[in-house]
Amino acid sequence: MSEAPKKELSLFDSTSIIVGIIIGAGIYQMSPVIAKGAHNWWGVLLIWIAGGFLSLCGAICYAELATAYPREGGDYVYLSRAYGKWAGFLFGWSQLTIVKPGDIAVMAFAFATFAKVIYDPFAYSSQLSSLYTGRLFGAIAIMVLTVINIAGVKEGKWTQNLLTVIKALGLIAIVVVAFIAPNQTTLADASAAVSPFPLSIALVFVLFVYGGWNEMAYVAAEVKNPNRNILRALVVGTVAVTVLYLLVNSAFLYTLGYAGLANSDAVARDVVDKVFPAGLGGKLIAALVCISALGAVNGLIFTGARISYAIGSDYAKLGFLGKWNPKTGTPVKALLLQGAISLALVLLFGNFIETIVYTSVAVYMFYFGTTLAVGVLRFKEPHVERPYRVTGYPVTAVIFATVCAYLIYATIKYAVEERPVMVIAFFATLLLGLFVYWEHLKVKD
Repeated sequence: MSEAPKKELSLFDSTSIIVGIIIGAGIYQMSPVIAKGAHNWWGVLLIWIAGGFLSLCGAICYAELATAYPREGGDYVYLSRAYGKWAGFLFGWSQLTIVKPGDIAVMAFAFATFAKVIYDPFAYSSQLSSLYTGRLFGAIAIMVLTVINIAGVKEGKWTQNLLTVIKALGLIAIVVVAFIAPNQTTLADASAAVSPFPLSIALVFVLFVYGGWNEMAYVAAEVKNPNRNILRALVVGTVAVTVLYLLVNSAFLYTLGYAGLANSDAVARDVVDKVFPAGLGGKLIAALVCISALGAVNGLIFTGARISYAIGSDYAKLGFLGKWNPKTGTPVKALLLQGAISLALVLLFGNFIETIVYTSVAVYMFYFGTTLAVGVLRFKEPHVERPYRVTGYPVTAVIFATVCAYLIYATIKYAVEERPVMVIAFFATLLLGLFVYWEHLKVKD
């Protein structure tokens, strides 16, 4: 017997999910390449401010939709109502086959990369280490956190809260260490030694590192007092992360200078090594990144399964996904399938940057469609109560939608030039989703 989701997420729980998903390993891995795209020290700060502002514009658009339609599935619900069930299905299909497993795999791989610094079971053989250590730790992370989320909502949210608090405190600790570190360089140091990088792709990476604020929409049905707490969680979470990111990048610049930041292979370690003895700083940072990555993996697992649950609730042949287990209070089968696909990707994982580029086309395509859905649904369903209406509408929505459209173009252009097979694979997957929808699935009335 299946039952509906229960409202078990408080404002703190909801905010922890957002902050925990946003602050993954990306801030540590992507800051140097983003700095290259920013071209100078003040450009670094501006691009991070722009990322926070654009994310906030997107977040308040989602806040109107999530408070008007507080159901599991997020974009799946909004796109289905705005454009038709095919649009919602295509979103869910891409999340199930491309975006969510890819995001989980990226963060699991990031965890594995830094866990290896602390302990490598195959340290005696460089060949075995390169082949198996990353896959082993990544697989363990996904399996353990999937089991925790299957056990119950309380177990999943408590794990998320703990990891989020630890990772936020860790980032603050890095900021403190950076500003007390000796031998700081000047912000305006020469940047001639920095290799060029496209600003447009740097913006893609910035928004990737900010990515996760929209996850609140996927668990809207489980939020207590949704009319107030969904908006609060989205705004508080996004603003808090923006402040943290600005502090962290300011600390990186203060300690290493622009060229030092842009050319760093492990920026947080380089900062901490200025204070702690050689080797110790690297392990401390590795532990922090592991916690950050685990927090992101847990949050993605928690929210991602809710999308699959929403699809299974509407489509007969995927009905096994739409079952809410009465004993655990979780979508067990959706969690198991999501975990299996993510595990497969970990075993076959490629390049971190290429994976972001590959998933970004789908992400911004549906961001674009969902942002426009605010206006479409106001027109189509004016009778629906909207506890919150987008501040500054339509300007804020137009800004975010325009940036999404540009990033879709920039990402496809970059992928065509660098890795055309990614573009082919992406559109082939979408076409397969349409085929599945039109030929094999019967929509429930």
